[in-house]
Amino acid sequence: MPPELRSSSISTTDVASAGLRLGWPTVLGERVWWTEDRPGEGGRTTIVRRAADGTRTELLPAPWSARSRVHEYGGCSYALSPGGLVFVNHDDQRLYLLRDGEEPTPITDENGLRYADLAVRDDTVWCVSEGRPDDGKVTRAIMSIPLDGGEPREWVTGSDFYASPTLSPDGEHLAYICWNHPRMPWNGTELRVTRLRDGYTRTIKGGPAESVLSPQWRDDACLYLVSDASGWWNLYRVDLHGGAPQALYPAEEEFAAPPWFLGLRPYLVMDDGRLAVLHGRGDLRVGLLDPETGVLGDLDVPFGGWDPILATDGSSLVGVAYGPALPRSIARIDTATGRVEELRRGVEDLPDVASLPVPRQVEFPTRFGRRVHANLYPPAGPITPAPYVVFVHGGPTAHSGTALDLEKAFFTSRGIGVIDVNHGGSTGYGRAYRELLRGQWGVVDVEDTIGAAEWLAAEGLADPARIAIRGGSAGGWTVMAACCRSEVFAGGVSYYGVSALAPLIEHTHDFESRYVEWLVGDPSVYGSREPLGLVDGIGCPMLLLQGLDDPVVPPAQSAAFADAMAERGVPCTYLSFEGEAHGFRRAETRTAALAAELAFYQQLFS
Repeated sequence: MPPELRSSSISTTDVASAGLRLGWPTVLGERVWWTEDRPGEGGRTTIVRRAADGTRTELLPAPWSARSRVHEYGGCSYALSPGGLVFVNHDDQRLYLLRDGEEPTPITDENGLRYADLAVRDDTVWCVSEGRPDDGKVTRAIMSIPLDGGEPREWVTGSDFYASPTLSPDGEHLAYICWNHPRMPWNGTELRVTRLRDGYTRTIKGGPAESVLSPQWRDDACLYLVSDASGWWNLYRVDLHGGAPQALYPAEEEFAAPPWFLGLRPYLVMDDGRLAVLHGRGDLRVGLLDPETGVLGDLDVPFGGWDPILATDGSSLVGVAYGPALPRSIARIDTATGRVEELRRGVEDLPDVASLPVPRQVEFPTRFGRRVHANLYPPAGPITPAPYVVFVHGGPTAHSGTALDLEKAFFTSRGIGVIDVNHGGSTGYGRAYRELLRGQWGVVDVEDTIGAAEWLAAEGLADPARIAIRGGSAGGWTVMAACCRSEVFAGGVSYYGVSALAPLIEHTHDFESRYVEWLVGDPSVYGSREPLGLVDGIGCPMLLLQGLDDPVVPPAQSAAFADAMAERGVPCTYLSFEGEAHGFRRAETRTAALAAELAFYQQLFS
């Protein structure tokens, strides 16, 4: 009989309720603003301001929630304005003006539009808008909306998608990113500049096979940008009046992350002309780059990684930072003195550090000779080989970093090891690695996760009879497909996973509605890739968890796979949750899901 799992002081409630999701910082002098997603309040997003004396004030009481639904994933949902701020309210997606000491007042009509990527300039909001006309075709534009209730104006239309609207310092030009179906923004985008007085527009850089991101003005005639023309997302400078783009720091590192959300800021221009940048392979470090000399120096900070949402007032730098033993935190750096200050932790009461796993970055070969990146979290206790769970991230064009994750600690503290796989197609390792998934979704990701399990067993780390796999969204697809294609897994856990491609394409949201064309290609191969078409091969039990209000992966995806398993007599538990969408936000849902997952592993590994 295999040994029982260990007991742990980390409970499901600790994991589900303790973590605030911190994001989107803004700094002005000694004051700092950020958003907090609060699981204990139904996943509501509020805005918090920290004063110079350290006092924190919640600016949006319940039931207000500052969350945009542009692209369904949203992004930066507020911006500072004179005497207050502007935000997107989740329930009606209208823009509201919040002045200090007053109630929010709407500045847009109930017109069905959504807004994101906000910036305020001269009492006017500039943003990306998204509309859903009666004919069903989603339209987007870059708009300006006066704070005083004046007439909104569309400045740029015609492309399927827009991001990063950025006014030149003199206000005469608007820079922005755009792209069209079927591309995603990590496949191919264009940086365009429109002269506002007459609408004259030029494409500055980019195209179908080049991903250009995050324009920032150096001055009225010069722009910085990120491009993967070299095979890596690197920084460039380009003159508005001509000349070849100049690489500022050519390196086989990434200086950006995939823009699933609008409003990402992976670098910023400081008052002294230097650039505060994030860069690295996998996790992104923070440094200062002199664009004239090309000298880049990392800042001496206690954090191993940063989310690509930096903010600056020209001298101090604020961001969301993390480490293997440090939860995501709002951190401020005085770039003149190097002083680092932690302003807010996502988890205030951490468990004993002895119960937290220390990740190790590993590479392992697949049976086809490719090298795959992963983060290994050894289990607590002396038992080797141990039970393990292979984690698969969503996306699938995404990345798993090494930030402290109480969910992983919940399992490792009980003697269950975790290997978090950045399979072929993941970001953080250059365009060539990212494009391994082109036309190969359901092949490369499945091969690499199976390879992770085989490597764990071959290294003597995992008991080959006690290896499970779990993932969410695109990771759920990989979980189901891997369990259908291989016998290496004792069981699988899918959170809101994709099981069938044709229904997904028909019912999913516009942003990802053509994503499958790049990921899979020819519809004739759908049946040989999708889990529902492979279900005859499944022999292990599964746990499926699904939000019933999911607009990205509709509930029918999980339900259909559960029904197919039941028809074949293979054990399957299907749990659905009212009021939850794509990614569980409520503490009670997260508690129930994690408890069910642990019970599933206890049964598998006993």
